[in-house]
Amino acid sequence: MTKSNIAVVFTIGTVLAAGVDAALAQPPVFSMADRVQAQATMRRGTDYLASVQRPDGAWEAFGKPHPAITALVIKALAQDERYGPKHDAVRRGLAYVLKFVQPDGGIYIPGEGLRNYHTSVALMALSSLHDPAYRTTISQAQRFLKKIQWDEGEGIERANPFYGGQGYGKHKRPDLSNTQLMLEALHQSGLPPDDPVYRKAMVFISRCQMLGKTNDQPFAQGARDGGFIYSAANGGESKAGTEMEDGRPRLRSYGSMTYAGFKSLLYAHLQRDDPRVQAAYDWIRRHYTLDHNPNMPGAQSKQGLYYYYYVFARALYAWGEDVIRDGAGRPHNWRADLCRKLRSLQRDDGSWVNSEDRWYEGNPHLVTAYAVLAIQTALREPGAAAGKRADAADDRGSPSFSLGERPGR
Repeated sequence: MTKSNIAVVFTIGTVLAAGVDAALAQPPVFSMADRVQAQATMRRGTDYLASVQRPDGAWEAFGKPHPAITALVIKALAQDERYGPKHDAVRRGLAYVLKFVQPDGGIYIPGEGLRNYHTSVALMALSSLHDPAYRTTISQAQRFLKKIQWDEGEGIERANPFYGGQGYGKHKRPDLSNTQLMLEALHQSGLPPDDPVYRKAMVFISRCQMLGKTNDQPFAQGARDGGFIYSAANGGESKAGTEMEDGRPRLRSYGSMTYAGFKSLLYAHLQRDDPRVQAAYDWIRRHYTLDHNPNMPGAQSKQGLYYYYYVFARALYAWGEDVIRDGAGRPHNWRADLCRKLRSLQRDDGSWVNSEDRWYEGNPHLVTAYAVLAIQTALREPGAAAGKRADAADDRGSPSFSLGERPGR
């Protein structure tokens, strides 16, 4: 090779390397065009939801009315400015949900074992309405959720792996999914982070993190992964099974629970230099993807995908930075990535559905509500500036980015 050819090759290589460096250095943006497309995607979703409301005001799960799914849809419609809190579909749905308000302040169907789940989602819906008429119902629901948390009132001391958690009824073990949902509802309804319910929940949530230096449970001894599993109770449980770490099998952390745990740490106002926060964020960086529920085994990788999209949005919104760098250092604007992914998955009628129907994700009413709420979170601006965490005031159902007209009321 001649000197001139060598010089050309060197120059081309330098230019290519510079281009790669520039791509790594240049933060991607969530452009106005992205916003317009995301708004249109969201609107098609809310229009679908409005079109499938039952005559009794509810939305359903496989042919039967479902209070929690109805509450999720209420929140989605209330946060679309074309509908809003006073729209007839919202009011009819709300009338259905409020039929399940109980004397103890909870909002649930007695005997079904879903007191926390139904009450938490109903509380989120009520908080999105900004209606002082429901102030008492909201405060009573908050008190109910705090009362049924696994703590001293249930005869549980801090050393017990159940302590601080929430689950499917008093006689079943707590899990991270129920616990994070309780905290999401309390956060969105304005309960301050210094309330003891957060401190107690942090005990259980920390025990769901695969991080030996902060998790006192035997199953996490020596673990360095930083992700979260489904439950710390009864020796630990992961819906993703196990994986090898340092030559030994461990419970396998996975995306939906890790984002759920991460946002819960933020709602409790743990500092960014807290080792639990750092380890969870490092896990998120290493496993960044929207193609599947990360670190779920291959055959299960699409299970819980839309739940994952929702907690992905909530967690990164709470973190307060638009750009995240993955394990290879590549920057991603999570808002743009999420909205584009959901747009690509939307069906012709405006709905979404998961071909993997575990956890009710074969139900388009539920899955469409998850998708719409995720997009609405991505479109929301308060709390989004780099380094500024969202607080509860940002989260109480503020309307998403709007471009115009409202349907008839």
